[in-house]
Amino acid sequence: MKKSKITRRTFLTSAAAITGMAVLPAKYSFSIGTPAKRPNSKVNGVQLGCTTYSYRNMPHKVDEVIQYLLMAGINSIELRSVAEEDLGLPQMPQRPRGQLTDEQKAEFARAAEELRDKQRQWRLSLPMSRYEDMRKKFNKAGIKVHIAKFAPSSWSDEEIDYAYTAAKVLGSIGITDEYSETAIQRLGKFAEKHKSLAMYHTHQQPAEPGFSFDTIFKYSPANMLNLDAGHYYGATGLHPNDVIIKYHNKMRSIHIKDKTGPKSTPAGANMPFGKGETPIADILLLLKKEKWPIHVDIELEYNIPEGSDPAKEVTKCIEYMRNILE
Repeated sequence: MKKSKITRRTFLTSAAAITGMAVLPAKYSFSIGTPAKRPNSKVNGVQLGCTTYSYRNMPHKVDEVIQYLLMAGINSIELRSVAEEDLGLPQMPQRPRGQLTDEQKAEFARAAEELRDKQRQWRLSLPMSRYEDMRKKFNKAGIKVHIAKFAPSSWSDEEIDYAYTAAKVLGSIGITDEYSETAIQRLGKFAEKHKSLAMYHTHQQPAEPGFSFDTIFKYSPANMLNLDAGHYYGATGLHPNDVIIKYHNKMRSIHIKDKTGPKSTPAGANMPFGKGETPIADILLLLKKEKWPIHVDIELEYNIPEGSDPAKEVTKCIEYMRNILE
C-alpha cells in the first residue's frame, strides 16, 4: 500500500494553519461569505470535501459549520442532519439513563411516536424558502451542497417527496441514506420521480456472506453506491479500488477514513489519517488518473487528540489528501 510522504511545504502549511487555530476563540471567527480567499478543495481534478457529520461533537448550526469549512478550505459537502436541526426540527428528549422499568419504556415509546408525528407535520409545513436561504448562505461562502443526507427511507411518502424537493432546492445531486434492504427497494422510485439520485452508504455489510453491491442497482436506475472506503477496508481487508473500478459509473461519492484492517490489533479501528492501513493514496491517485466524477468526503470518526477538535482534525485530513494529490 502506498503512503504519502509529508513535504516540507505541506508541513509548514499545516503547522501555520494549526498555529492559527490555536489563537482562535472557541467559536471560530470568520467573515461568512467574504473570506479573503474562496475555499477550493478540488485538487488536480479530485474534489475533496467532508460530510458535516464530522462536526457532530461541536456546535454545528449552519453558520458554525460554514466557519469550520472555511478553516479547512472546503468547497463541497455532504450536508447531514445539520440542515433540519438548524431549521428547528422537533428533537427527541434524551432517553433516561440506566435500567428502565416497563412503564418508563412504554412512556418513552409513546413520546417517540408523538415526536414522529410532530416531525412529519413540521416537514410538510416547512416553506422551501428556508432551504433557498440556506443554499444562498453556503453558496455565498463558496461552498456547494453536493449531496443531502436526509436518510428518509423510514419516512412517509410525503416526507420523502419533501426530502427530494429540499435536496433539489439546496443544489444537491440527490439524497444519501444508510444501506438497507428497505432503503434500496424504496428510495429509487422517488429519485426517478424527482429526476435525482438515491445513494446508499455502506458499513461492514460487504464482509457478510453473500453480500453483493449489485443488489443495490437492480431496484432502480437512480440507485447509486456511496462507498465508505474505510469501512470497506476495515471490514474486509480488501482494496477499495477494486470496487471503485468496477462500479465507478454507479458512484458519485466516496466516504474516506483511515482504519486498521480486520487482521490487525486492534481490528477495524478508526485512526488519524496516515496512521491506519486504508490505502488512501491509492484511492486518490486512481481518481486523479481516471478523472471520474466521484467526490471524496471525509467522515471523521477517530478519537480527537487532546487539545484539538473536529474542525482542526478535518483541516489536517484535507491537508493530508492535498499532499498526496499535488
